[in-house]
Amino acid sequence: MNFTAKKIAELLEGTIEGNPNVQIDSLAKIENGCKGNLCFLANEKYTNYIYTTKASAVIVNNSFQADKEIGATLIKVEDPYSSFSQLLEMYNKMKYNKVGLSDKADIDPKSTIGNDVYIGAFTSICKGVTIGRNVKIHANSYIAENVEIGDNTIIFSNVSIYHECKIGNNNIIHSGVIIGSDGFGFAKDSHNNYSKISQIGNVEIKDNVEIGSNTTIDRATMGSTIIGRGVKLDNLIQIGHNVEIGENTVIAAQTGIAGSTKIGENCMIGGQTAISGHLSIADEVRIAGQSGIASSINKKGATVQGPMAFDIKEFQRSYIIFKKLPEIYQTLNSLKKDFNA
Repeated sequence: MNFTAKKIAELLEGTIEGNPNVQIDSLAKIENGCKGNLCFLANEKYTNYIYTTKASAVIVNNSFQADKEIGATLIKVEDPYSSFSQLLEMYNKMKYNKVGLSDKADIDPKSTIGNDVYIGAFTSICKGVTIGRNVKIHANSYIAENVEIGDNTIIFSNVSIYHECKIGNNNIIHSGVIIGSDGFGFAKDSHNNYSKISQIGNVEIKDNVEIGSNTTIDRATMGSTIIGRGVKLDNLIQIGHNVEIGENTVIAAQTGIAGSTKIGENCMIGGQTAISGHLSIADEVRIAGQSGIASSINKKGATVQGPMAFDIKEFQRSYIIFKKLPEIYQTLNSLKKDFNA
């Protein structure tokens, strides 16, 4: 990264106060800023650092007014946090903007590979795979037969994508992710033996999805397991066969979703949540961490919590009573003694 403050202001549609030609070569926190760094100020409690930082430039809100002299060039924008986040994304893309096919990769001649693609060493690209333009697939990954990968997707090392799965545009898939492994489907016979139910569907991941490390998404028994546009999945999540997750839903780490459950759009699900199979979760539902969901949530915008989750305010009132149970028990015993006397 090597830009002038003026160029960065143009990218962010901001205005300059100070030297527009100061050179920026890296990003940093405002409290740690050094020459060549670009920082941002979004939280008022860090305001004092803007007068002491050694950074070359700082992104601030349009309404910011300095109380005293500032050494850094100011880039004024409508939303400093959002603008800095935009720059971080650009910086990250530049960092991983590799192009070329490693001579140590195993690429089937009957695969289709777009322009400006990077494929790292010891990655296998199988027959019938279609890879869009500007895709980055890092080392030791496995892309099975007839997989489709859209433009601008980044796949980090040690990712496995099973046959027939479809990956959309602008996705980020972190290391250790497995997409399209068999769903947990077995039939029990009269002798208590389990026979495997073949899983012949696939996984379909829409655009602008991010999947955290070591998350697994099972293929459908029939049809597709679907991850909607804009979904963000944390690390260590298990998604069962035929699950559907609606657009822009975010799910924190160690959550497990059993097969055939349908989760709506714009939901927020806390970590270590367990969701039973064949349920429906309405749009905009919020589920607190470590909750257990054993029945459908049909109310749009509901917020729930608890091992057998119910309305969060009722749960919190109940928990206050739960904490007082020893005191209540002692009082009850005392009353029994007085009554018997």
